[in-house]
Amino acid sequence: MKKTVRFLLAFLTAFALMMVVRVVGITIYTINGTSLEPSFQAGDRVMVNRWSYGLRVGGKDSFFDYGRIARQSIEKGDLIAFENPQNSEQILICRCTGLPGDSIIHEGQKLIVPSLKDCADTDYYWLESISPDDKVDSHVLGFIAEEHIIGRAFMVVYSRNPSEPLWRGWRMDRLILPL
Repeated sequence: MKKTVRFLLAFLTAFALMMVVRVVGITIYTINGTSLEPSFQAGDRVMVNRWSYGLRVGGKDSFFDYGRIARQSIEKGDLIAFENPQNSEQILICRCTGLPGDSIIHEGQKLIVPSLKDCADTDYYWLESISPDDKVDSHVLGFIAEEHIIGRAFMVVYSRNPSEPLWRGWRMDRLILPL
């Protein structure tokens, strides 16, 4: 009986720790589209570090105002996971190409990426997908507010072609693939 109780206690402790890490530290998202090919393929399971830019707290649906604990800078070229501002249920991954205060040219127009020093409420970023065929990025969504940014994608954990049956389609060349 003691062994069973100890086993259950160890199992529940491990499960609780896993949930804390998953909710607060690292999350895995599935790539569904082709907007980041060839870097990502449909069916990739990508690991995202929620602490890479500081832990996001508060926000639109929270009692607390938006903020970040241990805030870190976002760099150009980072692969960023973020909530679609028009549909917070949809998570997107794009490459950061414009930081707050940068000037960018879009459709012949010069745009300045808003920043806190420009009296905006929050810093904004210009995020772009790689594929010209499937653009759900700043070209469509506009500037992305920092409060929508979840973290930095840093590894493909595993990949499976979603159009194949479960027992086939595993991509072994994309197993534990650092980005």
